[in-house]
Amino acid sequence: MGELQIGKATHYYSRIGVAALKLDAPLRKGDRIHILGSTTDIEQTVESMEIEHRQVANASPGDDVAIAVLDKVRDGDKVYRIVEDVSPLESRQAA
Repeated sequence: MGELQIGKATHYYSRIGVAALKLDAPLRKGDRIHILGSTTDIEQTVESMEIEHRQVANASPGDDVAIAVLDKVRDGDKVYRIVEDVSPLESRQAA
């Protein structure tokens, strides 16, 4: 198993437990993600994702999305998609 960086956190809405993400790669509902920062380390499945307050099942590179998260996320935290098979070259390029 490996991880590919797919974006970063740009904001956290504490009252509703939602993180805003800027994506550099596609993301889908059901994907396993890992949000990692200096004090953040969350692994979860994407269960709810919105673009401009509309539920979506898929998001593309360049999209700003909001997802429900299990814990506090900080601006600048990196977001990785957990993948089954990743080549060492892809993993290095993503980091």
